[in-house]
Amino acid sequence: MTALPYSDAPPPSVAPDGADLLRETLRRHAAGVTVITFPGPVGFTATSFTSVSLRPALVSFCVGVDASSAPAARRADRFAVHMLGTANAGLASRFACSGVDRFASVPWWAQADGLPVLYGVAGWLSARITLRQTVGDHLLVVGEVDSGATAGEATALVHHNGSFASAHPLG
Repeated sequence: MTALPYSDAPPPSVAPDGADLLRETLRRHAAGVTVITFPGPVGFTATSFTSVSLRPALVSFCVGVDASSAPAARRADRFAVHMLGTANAGLASRFACSGVDRFASVPWWAQADGLPVLYGVAGWLSARITLRQTVGDHLLVVGEVDSGATAGEATALVHHNGSFASAHPLG
């Protein structure tokens, strides 16, 4: 990696492994925190959620191919994505834990097909899966939005430099 002209960082003494470079660099990229759910119920915390298209209304996320939620992502027809606010940091931590019942003591309701939707989040969308593609060590999932809601104003929960943080407007 070559240091940018305005960077205070010294140039690397050894060329880093691509995965290490990506991990170290992306720690500086703040990403919105979401919880993705599938019928089951199955769910996990994700920062890879993004919009893809407005017409049609498409969204996507990625999940590690070896993650405990990957089998659900491979077999589900639909998913829900929950945008989290700072009041949902505990929810984000819970759905990031392995080996626990992530839905225990979490208020949620099921859509007609069993898709879990969490209460108390800043907003949510549900989508019908239109594409699944293995990309490297992750599964990319794209879905067409079919329903959703927002719950008023909330300060966004973001993940930055290895921990949860809040996104506040500047000025």
